[in-house]
Amino acid sequence: MERRKLINFVAGMTTVILALLIVIVVMEPKDVGVSRAVASKVVALTLAPKEEVLENGPDNSYFPEVLQNEWYVKYMDYLYEIGYLDPERIAAEESSALSSVVYADLSEWIMASSMENEKDLSGYLVEPKEKKAQKPVAKAEFWRFYEAFLTAMDTEKNVKALDVDIYGTPDNVQTAAAWTAYTSDGKFTFEGLSLDAYIDRKIRILVRDQEILRVEEMLSEEIVYENAWISGYDDGKVTVFIGNVQKQFPVKGVLKDRDELSGQIGDLYLKKGKPSRLVLKKDTIKGTVLAVRENEIEIEGYGDVPLAENFKIYRTYGVLREQQKKDILVGYHMQTFVVAGGEICAALTTEKPEMDTIRVLLMSAGFESLFHSSVVLSCDVDAVLEYGDGKDLKTQPVTAGETITIKPDDQRLQSGRMIFRSIDEGGMIKVNHLERSQGQPVYPGHMEITKEDEGLLLLNEVGLEDYLKRVVPSEMPATYQLEALKAQAICARTYAWRQIQGNAYSQYGAHVDDSTNFQVYNNTNTFAFTDSAVNETFGQVLAYEGVPIEAFYYSTSCGHGTDGSVWGGESKATPYLNAVSVDDKGKTIDLYSNESFEAFIKRVDSNAYESEFAMYRWQVKTNSQILSKKIGEVGRITGLTVAERGPGGIARAIKVVGTDGSLMFTNQSKIRTILGNVEMIYTRNDGSEYSGWESLPSAFIYIENNGTDTENVTWFTIYGGGYGHGAGMSQNGAQGMAKSGKSCMEILRFFYQGCEVIDIGEVS
Repeated sequence: MERRKLINFVAGMTTVILALLIVIVVMEPKDVGVSRAVASKVVALTLAPKEEVLENGPDNSYFPEVLQNEWYVKYMDYLYEIGYLDPERIAAEESSALSSVVYADLSEWIMASSMENEKDLSGYLVEPKEKKAQKPVAKAEFWRFYEAFLTAMDTEKNVKALDVDIYGTPDNVQTAAAWTAYTSDGKFTFEGLSLDAYIDRKIRILVRDQEILRVEEMLSEEIVYENAWISGYDDGKVTVFIGNVQKQFPVKGVLKDRDELSGQIGDLYLKKGKPSRLVLKKDTIKGTVLAVRENEIEIEGYGDVPLAENFKIYRTYGVLREQQKKDILVGYHMQTFVVAGGEICAALTTEKPEMDTIRVLLMSAGFESLFHSSVVLSCDVDAVLEYGDGKDLKTQPVTAGETITIKPDDQRLQSGRMIFRSIDEGGMIKVNHLERSQGQPVYPGHMEITKEDEGLLLLNEVGLEDYLKRVVPSEMPATYQLEALKAQAICARTYAWRQIQGNAYSQYGAHVDDSTNFQVYNNTNTFAFTDSAVNETFGQVLAYEGVPIEAFYYSTSCGHGTDGSVWGGESKATPYLNAVSVDDKGKTIDLYSNESFEAFIKRVDSNAYESEFAMYRWQVKTNSQILSKKIGEVGRITGLTVAERGPGGIARAIKVVGTDGSLMFTNQSKIRTILGNVEMIYTRNDGSEYSGWESLPSAFIYIENNGTDTENVTWFTIYGGGYGHGAGMSQNGAQGMAKSGKSCMEILRFFYQGCEVIDIGEVS
């Protein structure tokens, strides 16, 4: 009897549980909605980039102080501020943010964006009192709405889909910042989303800049971490470094020898997050990098070696981290290259570059082109011409003074790069087909000749200090004070360091060229005085917080400099470039108005360090006919004014008015080009006259309208000062300071505030 009761009880309970499960399945929504917080983020980032969302939010948050650190507040605040959310309908509180978006929200966004007549959106419009207005929007329906909204707003180019492998999140990367995901496409943030279930999987995401808006779908649970750095093996686990993330995986049935695994490149195959196979790549090559191109690297002794599709670069000294292709410096050999299948699959940066050489492209006569129709070389001592690679390397002896000529059809170029070098250290190479200010130039180091479609390239690899001894006198008169020349040498070395790192000409195997595009090199002879300036500052660079700076310099100031915003960027990017008066006060003067700048630029009895230099002040007359040669579309020009000024009074925008309309020109370089003309005759500070400049000497200008003459020509006088962009060190200002007794260090601290001089070897 008792047994039967127990059986009946169990059967009854089973029936009840089954009934409850049926109810739950029936009652549970099949498509859960999207929270208003997530939806607000998606809409806000569709309308504007994240920086703009932050900048254009309200001065005081709509949310109470206790919630203002929540991730969603900035997005909802932005939508409140621009009228996409109504604070009276949706209170700025946590429950509003976490509840599902409703149809009234969609309707509000459509109306705010003036898209109510869009066919694909009109179906989402509801009246506030409609029952549907407060109905939660199903997840699938919200994303259908969003696709239509995105198309209507014409912002698809800003929001894009990416297929990525997820390496890690704060769930498995202890050092990861909140809401940060490490992926095969770099780091992204994912505020309001959950990605932990996708680690070690391939997914498709929707992004705006570096913020993930949505995970669209799981693409695969099988991925390969290609060309990963195997940084260690211990206790049956392998430590893999990929995407700047260190991860541990248990390995079974694969290589288990610590010595065989550690410090190797390999492909790790994963299925559902677990390793299934590990393939090591052990073949390596090493040599000086001669060029870094889009799909190949030229290595001395190996020629052009193609890059694998998923080529990786790891810095293995100091702090382990991934690098980019631009970090492979031409002319250096601090990388070991891992090869497989005839391709470079990884580069291991095993040592810090000494930064003691620089590779310079020598331009043709008059600095007109990078390319030469022919190259004619000789050497003051016995030399050798090398061509071919590896086992096929050939050498041709060249006696002292013998001239060799290389043309584009030279058969020796078929095997690639040719190198011309002296046998004895200290030999000097003459480039016979070039003319520079000192005549036919001679160079230390060695020469390399390569053939391109446009002609021949001529490259001089030279020691950095030898390079500087030919830059300093080309950039600053050798008669200047030693302290000024020393300041110039440190600036030039710092600039060169940045350019070596920048790899601007890596496809040609060079760092810089020898023109004003970078620093003028070997345009004049060397001098003992300028050599001393380089020698006395050997290895010194100018740094801000330990990092070499953008050591910009220019010829002459107008008595006041400007800051780093002169090129259109943010001044905070170069905090050491400050707009101050170039005198013993070194203070910032308010010169933003035309009235204040007019008074400043017309005053010549200044205590500025450069007040005696010719280009400290200048003026020039121009007229509507001259201006019309570069300015069209406004008819006869009748007005010309500076419409906006930057720090130090530099012109940021000019307005040109004519009989048929007006135009605005911005950027100091553009302004100088538009207003300049070789016909114009300049009267300089010392009363001398000069002409032939295609551009204005600087954009530190005030424009005076002199009226219209009897021939209906409108005349203008441009009062200006200085020569150059005005940011960083004024070279003539440095000379003036040195003449007044200032030291090299005082000069540099004046022009680059907050900086210090460090040894190039101290740079990390």
